Amino acid sequence: MSSLTAASIDTVLPALRQIGHDLGVADPLATQLVVTTFILGMVVGDLVFGPLADAIGRKRAILLGLAIYVAGSLIAAFAGSLATLVLGRIVQGIGVGGPKIASRALIRDRFAGEAMARILSLIFMVFILVPMIAPAIGQLITATAGWRAIFTGYLGWAALIALWLAIRQPETLPPERRIPLRLVPLLGNAALVLRHGQVMALTMAAGAIFGAILLFISTAQAFFLDLYAIDALFPACFALLAFGLGLSSFANSRTVVRLGMAPIARFGLIALTILGAALIATGLATSGRPPLWLFLALCFLCFSAFGLLFGNLNAMAMRPVARVAGLGASLISSISSLVAFLWATAFGRFYDATVFPLATGFVAAGIIGLLALHYAARSRAGEV
Repeated sequence: MSSLTAASIDTVLPALRQIGHDLGVADPLATQLVVTTFILGMVVGDLVFGPLADAIGRKRAILLGLAIYVAGSLIAAFAGSLATLVLGRIVQGIGVGGPKIASRALIRDRFAGEAMARILSLIFMVFILVPMIAPAIGQLITATAGWRAIFTGYLGWAALIALWLAIRQPETLPPERRIPLRLVPLLGNAALVLRHGQVMALTMAAGAIFGAILLFISTAQAFFLDLYAIDALFPACFALLAFGLGLSSFANSRTVVRLGMAPIARFGLIALTILGAALIATGLATSGRPPLWLFLALCFLCFSAFGLLFGNLNAMAMRPVARVAGLGASLISSISSLVAFLWATAFGRFYDATVFPLATGFVAAGIIGLLALHYAARSRAGEV
């Protein structure tokens, strides 16, 4: 289920230029919408499936989300224009909210604190390791069967996940703990989560970090082609950076119980800020185009910092919302996804075939994360 979200974002990356050509897109930057609008759909899906998972159970919410995802895949596969393709991506994003949010609530039913951070780190490692091979798979599919076959593949993968879930995964939310979908209690619980300063601060930090990752993902193909004339080897470069993120996520899963979430997250944010500043400095010394080896080295370290952050920040944000885990996961994920969408869109529009927009997005995410972590540490708010 974790891989579905990652694959939906990354498999399509090598096909963006071909999609733009086939659909007659005049502005090359417009194809970024194929990536960013998927995240926008997730914002809506995340809001819907949290309360739904609390009301009907985790498994039913996941299966409903997968059905919507399949519908979005069909729309995208047969799209005749960029607008229709974007519509399909939004529907896909809404649908993927089911497995994404309900599975987090399922984990919260079973784990808490550092134990939950360990599980989320392992899941995030899968989320990142998939991009190591997803662009290569997308490139192969595009070359042999065309970009539309990528969306047919999404459909098949969702069907396999649904079958596995129905057979293997037990329900973790018994009927007596379910919260009926009634508007007044739902709004009241949502208000408690939204007014919780610690939860919202950590959610903003997670959104900024996700936004920095999404910024790189949405501009990566154009970046490597424009700066380094890399096309066929793009999946290999992408895999190298994803390996750094996956490796640090695994390291975090092995050490977080002993060292704690907050100290590791603080170290990761400081490292990201310093490394982003170093990328800006190298850009200033090379007219915005540092040597490939130096760019890959700095980005590898930046992605390693990301691996120390995502699982910890989300687990820290989820810790106070145990009573309403579905709704809490829904609001946290939806808000952080919205922040990420705005972050990547805003910085991505400044793309000018230099490292400066990307590096600035990394530095800003590190600073925002550090401020949010400092505020959360001083907060004395209890559980929702």
